[in-house]
Amino acid sequence: MDRIDAMRVFVAALDEGSLAGAGRLLGRSPAAVSRAIAFLERQVGAPLLHRTTRAIKLSEIGERYAAACRRVLVDLQEAEMVAAGEQAAPRGTLTITAPPISGEEILRPIVDAFLEAFPTVSVNLLLLDRNANLVEEGIDVALRVAELPDSSMVAVRVGGGVKRVVVASPRYLAMHPRIEQPSDLAKHRIVTTAHFGQDAWVFPPAAGSPIGRSIHFKPRLVVNSVRAALGAAVGGLGVTRLYTYHVAERVHDGSLQRLLRDAEPPAMPVNLLMPQGRMSVPKVRAFIDFAAPRLRAEFARLSAEAVAPTP
Repeated sequence: MDRIDAMRVFVAALDEGSLAGAGRLLGRSPAAVSRAIAFLERQVGAPLLHRTTRAIKLSEIGERYAAACRRVLVDLQEAEMVAAGEQAAPRGTLTITAPPISGEEILRPIVDAFLEAFPTVSVNLLLLDRNANLVEEGIDVALRVAELPDSSMVAVRVGGGVKRVVVASPRYLAMHPRIEQPSDLAKHRIVTTAHFGQDAWVFPPAAGSPIGRSIHFKPRLVVNSVRAALGAAVGGLGVTRLYTYHVAERVHDGSLQRLLRDAEPPAMPVNLLMPQGRMSVPKVRAFIDFAAPRLRAEFARLSAEAVAPTP
């Protein structure tokens, strides 16, 4: 039996959630699907699936093997594309992931323009509040705000001035004690999200100290959405901490004030991230070449707007 073909069957069973579903997708009988998976299990020397009458579940070894199968099939697809002479013609579906706000407000307009420029490419845009596993989830490109320790990924920098900033509305600040140093936050109503710390915010060391400052608090409001935290702060509920691009327009129009500028952590880079080898795929290369300069310009604009309100 062909091992690559068996891998395709195995991955199809996982994607469809059952052996019968894989059979329908591939036009094969359930018995043929079962034989293909049994073949792989003999090759590996261990069960890959736990089967029940209603569903299948990966074994511990099966989870690792499934990720490896997906990588092999992606690499094979890329090799076949090159051999077929498709390098010069971007086409197919491009899967991109980004955080919700930056995805909606920054990346999506660029995706719209990209689709106008490349009519043979379609895009699946996933706006996620988590860092997806690009290889296992079949994602071509991710927009990420963070240092990137994973050397197995290829990164194209599209911004470098994103900071975590503390903000509050002028109305809130007029009714509460001044905030001049991080420790003053203990006297205030805090609006926060899990991503930015639900019960503590970390700040760089004070002058002359090697130790960072961790300011603990009991939040007045915890939300699982950056947009909700932003709205609460603009409405005067309390103080929140978000990225500069989240608050840029609100700082620019004066509805939020940026606080504790001298205590802000260092800026973080913004990258377009992709698995090794994906840059050689025409649709990925076309998107990176199109989106990177536009993202750089947009993040630079937002960083400038987050500095001060319009005079």
